[in-house]
Amino acid sequence: MNVTSKGRYALRVMLDLAQHPEEGFISLKTVADRQGFSMKYLEMIVGSLKKAGLVDSTRGKEGGYRLNRSPAEYSVGEILRCMEDNLAPVSCIKAGSVDCERAAACMTVPMWKELDDITNAYLDGVTLADLLSGEKWKS
Repeated sequence: MNVTSKGRYALRVMLDLAQHPEEGFISLKTVADRQGFSMKYLEMIVGSLKKAGLVDSTRGKEGGYRLNRSPAEYSVGEILRCMEDNLAPVSCIKAGSVDCERAAACMTVPMWKELDDITNAYLDGVTLADLLSGEKWKS
């Protein structure tokens, strides 16, 4: 699994919106300035987040983006999957299914499939609220 900058930046955008709910709709310029992103790259990222239904947007002077659910209702897995082509550890596994002509004879497929399942379960078990609080990783 390789999370690209798109996936990492999408998480940072979602966390930025989650940290500032009192601001309502937040402009892309504000997020770009706070996170150090280029506007062009940020536009692509929030476009994908909006298309996936993870954020709401409005136009105009007071326009911008905001979360449409509470941070506890967003899993890291769902955010990453809307940005990444494939989170599987190997290219022959995509969206939980095996896509390889040699799969029937490949003795490593069950291991890769299990690792994919474990990874997805972990990412689906971490929410934006968990990242905001950090409590999940405190000893």
